Amino acid sequence: MLVDSHCHLNMSEFSNDLEDVISKAKNNNIGGILTICTQLKELKELKSISKKHQNIWYSGGVHPNNIKEYIDNKLNIITEYANDKNFVAIGETGLDYYYENPKIEIQKNSFIKHINMARELGLPIIVHTRDADKDTIDILKTEYKKGEFKGVIHCFSASEELAMEALDINFYISVSGIVTFKNAENIRQTIKKVPLDKLLVETDAPYLAPVPLRGKPNEPSYI
Repeated sequence: MLVDSHCHLNMSEFSNDLEDVISKAKNNNIGGILTICTQLKELKELKSISKKHQNIWYSGGVHPNNIKEYIDNKLNIITEYANDKNFVAIGETGLDYYYENPKIEIQKNSFIKHINMARELGLPIIVHTRDADKDTIDILKTEYKKGEFKGVIHCFSASEELAMEALDINFYISVSGIVTFKNAENIRQTIKKVPLDKLLVETDAPYLAPVPLRGKPNEPSYI
């Protein structure tokens, strides 16, 4: 049995065929799916999807690219879902410096707030990091010293240094279809050094379909 540890079933790409997508995944021996929150307004819909389907879980958080302002108080809505048995993680959160004007300090503040919430609720945190290795490492190490928390570096495309630092605090590393891309040799070499019991797989669907399906909408059955 495989688990798609990160996808987005509420995205518009699945609006017309979600039932078929879920059915195809089950027929391909996908035993569970974690559908990920990227902004707080998605929580109600994600809860509804997980309630309707067995072995579909969901998370709660704000993707760094969706942060408009410091959202300290607004994040508290996540705690309202914490007692739902299908709510299993905080995020996705993290740092993304790929685009211009990334609002670095606001991203950092949000990331730390998510970590605090994950620590308090005893739930794992789902970390998105792009072009932000140093700050991601610094925040994870600094916060871990304040109190342990669990988590995963999702859609791993970072440096070997970040992978090793994450493993040092007992994090998981999750691999997406990127690992199949022609120019991803450095990622493949790093992943070879990740212990199997710390390795997860994900689609990040509807994004990042693996070779030979690259360019098509991704879905959990492609794991």
